[in-house]
Amino acid sequence: MELSKIVIHCSDTPTGRDDRAEDIHRWHLEKGWWGIGYHYVICVDGAIERGRPEMWEGSHVKGHNKNTIGICLIGCGEFNGLQYDSLEQLVTRIHLENKDASIVGHYQLDKAKTCPNFDVEQWLYSVGL
Repeated sequence: MELSKIVIHCSDTPTGRDDRAEDIHRWHLEKGWWGIGYHYVICVDGAIERGRPEMWEGSHVKGHNKNTIGICLIGCGEFNGLQYDSLEQLVTRIHLENKDASIVGHYQLDKAKTCPNFDVEQWLYSVGL
């Protein structure tokens, strides 16, 4: 797959709630979807959990799932240092393997969204990506 975008999301769950990839998988199944739509989930403890395999098309941004990777931070806009460290490591690894892929927040592809509830462009600048 030739990756075009790395898309950052949030789960929009209350800050501090320790949901995991399996919880999101269950929620998405309950909605009648084919399971978790994200490729990665970053938990409150900083753990990076796999969702969908990277080779499968995601289901995380309407109209922008083909050739994209979806990363979901657990929370609603107040993320901790462990999560930001893991996000930086994961995005850096994926981007090194896919240098032409842009890194965006969900809100940049769907103007009706605020997800991940922080300025992704500013964050990218602050970490040197």
